Amino acid sequence: QVQFVEAGGGLVQPGGSLRLSCAASGSIFSIYGMGWYRQAPGKQRELVARIIGSGRTNYADSVKGRFTISRDNAQKAVYLQMNNLKPEDTAVYYCNVYPSLSIYWGQGTQVTVSS
Repeated sequence: QVQFVEAGGGLVQPGGSLRLSCAASGSIFSIYGMGWYRQAPGKQRELVARIIGSGRTNYADSVKGRFTISRDNAQKAVYLQMNNLKPEDTAVYYCNVYPSLSIYWGQGTQVTVSS
């Protein structure tokens, strides 16, 4: 069974940067596409970025050019580099396979962008 543990969130000022990490357990990590998702208060969870196949990436329009998703199969880890953060990026961030599976949602990591 695969489990994901997110880390790296925190409080940052607008324009700042954070790097989120997601540690995976389980031996089948490398065969899945992976995604970073987020859920802001009062809103539905949304896909922020995904990495699939040979490393092809896609991003939500709201984060394109500011966020970068990457993965390290040897370390069973997925990362999300977030630059030029905006208050509207405030949310709990989760990693999961892509497409997501409900059994794999973890606790997430809180990102708060505020001055």
